[in-house]
Amino acid sequence: MKIARIETFHADGGYRVCSYLKLTTDDGLVGWSEFYDGLSGAELAPLIHGFARTALGMDPRATGLLSESLLATTRLAQGGLSHQAIAAIENACLDVHAKSLGIPVYRLFGGPFRDRVPVYWTHCGSFRVRHAAFYQSLGYEPVRSLEDFTRLGREAAAAGFRALKTNAVFFEPHGPVMMNAGFRIQPNFLDRSISERQIDAVIDQLQAFRAGVGPDFGLMLDVGFSQRTEGFVRLARRLEPLNLFWLELDTADEEALAIVRQSSRTPIASLESLHGLSSYRPFIARRTVDVAIVDPVWNGVWQSVRIATLADAFDTHIAPHNPVGDLATLMSAHLCAAVPNVRIMELRYDEAPWTHGFLTHPLQIDEGCVRVPERPGWGTDIDEEALRAHPVKTH
Repeated sequence: MKIARIETFHADGGYRVCSYLKLTTDDGLVGWSEFYDGLSGAELAPLIHGFARTALGMDPRATGLLSESLLATTRLAQGGLSHQAIAAIENACLDVHAKSLGIPVYRLFGGPFRDRVPVYWTHCGSFRVRHAAFYQSLGYEPVRSLEDFTRLGREAAAAGFRALKTNAVFFEPHGPVMMNAGFRIQPNFLDRSISERQIDAVIDQLQAFRAGVGPDFGLMLDVGFSQRTEGFVRLARRLEPLNLFWLELDTADEEALAIVRQSSRTPIASLESLHGLSSYRPFIARRTVDVAIVDPVWNGVWQSVRIATLADAFDTHIAPHNPVGDLATLMSAHLCAAVPNVRIMELRYDEAPWTHGFLTHPLQIDEGCVRVPERPGWGTDIDEEALRAHPVKTH
């Protein structure tokens, strides 16, 4: 079996573009993966097609060999977008390999450790601030006050979730504003210094959610790269009385992250921005996190299983990062079924409703868990007609 063709597809996802890779073998098998195009303003698809020229003619069932070979070609400029492009190819190879054997992907790694994975509603409320016009076009009530966070908390609990994650939102005179995570060009985004007034506002926001979800519900706060070390330490200490599920933050410095974790009783989750086993090694070996976040879309599921195994050797949980849609959620679910040390899984619950029709076999979510499919491969294919019915909007 050889890779005969690699194609990329894009469709309208509301406030984002949905992107997929289709891999076809010389005997007609098809594998799919989802990838995130345009996160940094640079498109990933051209890189995918560049690496595809090397992958053509290779055996997709030798996924580890293919992945490591492609990554070796990037040693002079490793990580980042190159790794994400290779991961998209790797993940489609896993789909093909499992389909060729008539088994789910998780069985390639000795799973399942579980057939249901608990999920949390990510960016709850905060994305309804960042993408306010889109959500209002769908008929959702806008976020205008702290009471709206309480309302959304009740909605999350009623939907069966047992945890949610939000981002800091500040109510300014001109309206609510989601705090910059430190990687989007906006006024003063390079300052990366939170004030005590803003920390007070974060605490008020989380207390508003707590009023809606009750005492036993998991609350998470994601602040990304928004602070330097002292800001993260101040925030983590101030949040201790709230008993968070975790505070999620990012830094490129393992010593700084270790300081943050050691300075507070607030659990720390991080590392979603890392690429590859060697990048994770110093952070995990230094015990910098309570939960190591691993992105199977950006790293590849085969590579992510290796990272999870490293974390398990240091008695550390992992949690998949999922910045995109339903196929990526299934890819994360197979990762979670393949390894023992999973804490919880990320889910974008209020995506554009038509994107759920992009899968031939939709997600099954009940009682706050995603069911891991038993069908071959990821357990679904992509409906190309559905993609064509929702072309990317041009502005």
